[in-house]
Amino acid sequence: MTEGSKKRYRERILGPAPVEVGKEYDIHITERGSRGDGIARIQGFVIFIKGGKAGQNVKVRITSVGDRFSTADII
Repeated sequence: MTEGSKKRYRERILGPAPVEVGKEYDIHITERGSRGDGIARIQGFVIFIKGGKAGQNVKVRITSVGDRFSTADII
């Protein structure tokens, strides 16, 4: 399945991702992932934040968006 068809599938089944690559968001990190990254959610969509810690309120920039989750860096 190509990236384009994955995106269309996700949008058709789940709706569009509520975040976009390159955009900045103010979020609250609620937990820590198994690889040590912080985890936050926007409209239920999971965001892994590199170097984030549970309990932090941070501004992030989205670096990638997948079918089920995105990744972001603290700015």
